[in-house]
Amino acid sequence: MVNEALKEINRGCAEIIDNERVEKLLKAYYEEGKTYTVKAGFDPTAPDLHLGHTVLLQKLAAFQKYGGRVQFLIGSFTAMIGDPTGKNVTRKILTQEEIVKNIESYTSQAFKILDKEKTDIVYNNEWLDELGAAGMLQLASNLTVARMLERDDFSKRYSANTPIAVSEFMYPLLQGYDSVHLQSDIEIGGTDQKFNLLMGRQLQKAYGLKKQQAVLMMPILEGLDGVQKMSKSLGNYIGVSDEPNDMFGKVLSISDELMWRYYELLSTKSLDDIAALKSGVADGSLHPKKVKEDLALEITERFHSKEAAQNAKDEFEKVHAKSQIPSDIQEFEIQSEDGEVWIAKALVDCGLEPSTSQARRDIKQGGVKINQEKVSDMQLQLTPGEYLLQVGKRKFAQLKVK
Repeated sequence: MVNEALKEINRGCAEIIDNERVEKLLKAYYEEGKTYTVKAGFDPTAPDLHLGHTVLLQKLAAFQKYGGRVQFLIGSFTAMIGDPTGKNVTRKILTQEEIVKNIESYTSQAFKILDKEKTDIVYNNEWLDELGAAGMLQLASNLTVARMLERDDFSKRYSANTPIAVSEFMYPLLQGYDSVHLQSDIEIGGTDQKFNLLMGRQLQKAYGLKKQQAVLMMPILEGLDGVQKMSKSLGNYIGVSDEPNDMFGKVLSISDELMWRYYELLSTKSLDDIAALKSGVADGSLHPKKVKEDLALEITERFHSKEAAQNAKDEFEKVHAKSQIPSDIQEFEIQSEDGEVWIAKALVDCGLEPSTSQARRDIKQGGVKINQEKVSDMQLQLTPGEYLLQVGKRKFAQLKVK
C-alpha cells in the first residue's frame, strides 16, 4: 500500500525535497494509523480559480486518500502584502472586504475536489496579527538581504532598478512562519514557490521544532495554447466557474499532446489507466477525440454534475453536426520563428486561398472562420496552438502553429 501511495503522490511532481520523510509518514499511517498534515497556502487575490490552481487541490486530495489531513491555509494576512513570486512589480494591496469575498469563493470551489471532513481551513491572520513588532523583528533576523536577493524575481527587479517594497521581503518569512505555527509535516506548492516553501523548513529548524516539513512542488499547468502557463490575463484558461458548455468545449480544444499532461495533473484516473489509454491511441484502437471527450466529461462533471457534463457533450455534438464539418480535414503544420503567423498567410499556406490579397478580401466579407467563429481582423496573428480554418462553406483545414 505504501508503494502504491508513493506512486500516486509522486505523480506529476516536479520535485520532492525529503521524500524519505513522506515515506515515513505514509508507513506510520498504514502501520499505526497516524495521520499527518499537508499544508497548502492560497492568497485570495481573485474570486475565481482556474484549472491551473486545481493542480495543487488534486494533489491535496491524493494525500487525503492516503492518510493526510489538509491544512488549507487562507492567506488572510499575507494577501494584504501580495505574494511577489514571479511578479515584476509590487502587487496591489487588497481591502479586507475584497479578501473576505474572495475567501468565500475559494473555499466553495475547493470543496468540489477536497474532502471537507479531512480539511482544516486556517487563516494566517489569526497568529500573524499577534506576532507583534518584536516577533516580526525576530522573524526577519532569520534571513539576510543577500540571501533574499538570490530569489530570481527579486534579483531581476533589483538589477532592473524596479522598486521592491520591504514588505515583499517579509512575505517568504511569513509563509515560512505559517509552517512553524501549524507544525506542518508536508507543504506543497508550485515550482515558482520553491524559495518560499524551503523557508518553512528553515524556520521550523530555527524555532526549535523537532521536525522539518517535506516539500513537494507541482509544475505550472500550461493553458489552452499549450505554451504559456494558464492565466486569466492571457485568456488561455479554463475557469472552475465556467459554464458546463464552455468548460467542455475548452477541454476539447486542447491539443492531443497537451491532453496527456492534463490527464496526469487533473484526472483522477490511475497512472495504469492513463497508460492504457495512451497505448490505445498509439495502436489505433482508441481515437484521441474519444479519449479527450472522456477527460472533458470528467472535468465538467467534477465542477458541475454528471447530467450537466452529458448535456454539454450532447450540445457540443449537435452544434458541430449542424456546422457540417467534414471528418477528413487535411492537417497542416507551420513552424513560426517569431511565435506568430499572419492569418492571411496561414490561409494561403493551407491551400484555402490563392493569395493573401484574396484572403484579406474574404475576411473583410465575413467569409473566413477560425474554430467556427467569423474573423474580422485582417491583421490577426495566430499564436502557437491548433486552429480549424474555414473559407466559405466547404473549404476546411486543421492548422497547428508551433
